[in-house]
Amino acid sequence: MPGKQDDTFIISQVLDGDRNAFALLLERYEGHVSHLVAAHVPGQHVAEVAHDAFIRAYKSLAGYKPLKPFSNWLTTIALRSCHDFWRKRYRNRETPACDMSDDGQQWLENAMAPDSNEIFESQIRQREAREVLAMALEQISPMDRMVLTLTYLEERTIKEAAQMLDISVPNVKIRAYRAKRTLKAFLKRCGIQGGTHDA
Repeated sequence: MPGKQDDTFIISQVLDGDRNAFALLLERYEGHVSHLVAAHVPGQHVAEVAHDAFIRAYKSLAGYKPLKPFSNWLTTIALRSCHDFWRKRYRNRETPACDMSDDGQQWLENAMAPDSNEIFESQIRQREAREVLAMALEQISPMDRMVLTLTYLEERTIKEAAQMLDISVPNVKIRAYRAKRTLKAFLKRCGIQGGTHDA
């Protein structure tokens, strides 16, 4: 595949001391990384986290093995940058009991319902829905948040999430289960009963 060969050639140039060659990779994958990061962090922080991902990629370039596409390797680095963003936020977070409007509680109840895919897909794009979801996701650890976002919200397979996060399949399963349980406990504190029972 010519694209893969091009990436490998550009990487070899960078590693041979041509720092300017990295700009070609930046230009080629800037959209991919920004789109990925935008799905995981608030809009005002996308540029900052994407920039951090490229800095990490540049510093770690010598460790890239062309056994898988460069875009896959870069995806893992971008997701780690998103994870670290939430880890910093998680350390400084306040844990509210439940401070949601009735509309917010109703939305979250619908989103957690077993048959909520259509409802969720239509509402996740709405600003209020995103704010409610963000409040709920603040209740779980950064890595659990990444797992839940990939597997539940983005509907990635367990295997895909494991590859993207560079962790094991059993680890993804455990984290997804734990994250859902924590969110259900949060719903219960908010007085939301529907959609909180395990299937």
